[in-house]
Amino acid sequence: MTLPSAASRPATRRKPGLGINAGTSGVPTLLPKKQIHLATVQPGERTDLSGKPIRNIILLAIPAEEYKKLRPQLEYLEAPYHRTFQESRQSIDSAYFPNSGIVSLVITTGDGRSVEAGIVGKEGVVGAGIAVGLKISPQIAVSQVPGDGVRVKTEALKATLTAAPNLQFWMNRFAQIQTLLVAQSAACNRLHGIEQRLARWLLMSQDRLDSEAVPLTHEFLAEMLGTGRPSVSVAAAILQRAGLIEYTRGTVMVVNRKGLEKAACECYQIIQQFNGDLGLN
Repeated sequence: MTLPSAASRPATRRKPGLGINAGTSGVPTLLPKKQIHLATVQPGERTDLSGKPIRNIILLAIPAEEYKKLRPQLEYLEAPYHRTFQESRQSIDSAYFPNSGIVSLVITTGDGRSVEAGIVGKEGVVGAGIAVGLKISPQIAVSQVPGDGVRVKTEALKATLTAAPNLQFWMNRFAQIQTLLVAQSAACNRLHGIEQRLARWLLMSQDRLDSEAVPLTHEFLAEMLGTGRPSVSVAAAILQRAGLIEYTRGTVMVVNRKGLEKAACECYQIIQQFNGDLGLN
């Protein structure tokens, strides 16, 4: 079983700010649909029931006969900023396969504090635990970079998985890799400085986007990195003065990726080793 090669997957180009706009409040918002769905369906491409092209790497990796069984159950969804796909400690009622954007997996505590445990983009699925019979998750899954994707209800997915061994394999494999990445991120949040962690987060996010622009606010980054907003502001200023990023209200533009990789801790190099396994190279 192999992931679709770069040559066989739909071609994409990184375009600054594609599908992203920082509103007057500094909160990233979706641009009009005609500006988001620039991709056109090519002959032979997989589509959902609404006719929109599939960009999720797992759904592109499974055999045609398995996708044919799953396709009638797929529901197209827009994923605006802060759309919630899964609540903490509640039943997993569906799985979400992103085509674009980023979903954050967030851990919250009883006193209201939170920190990001992982991210999911076009390489994965929110609700992968369904494939191994899990019914609840300790994480909140919330859209942090606007995008789109397809959703399938849990019972429909479980019924499909009984006759879709490849889909089950890829979901299980993604869940295992995600566990390794969550562990590495946890160590990073505990042991490394805020500038290094910010650089890592920006690089991981850009790996999953078709844009040099990463929409965010200082409030969002502080929550995701488990630190205070003043610390994030200082770290962003340091990276900007070094010529690695350009920050405007609500959006970061990565202008020197090689330099940003050097500014990140070794955790990103470890995490990056899994990019090929996730189909992100």
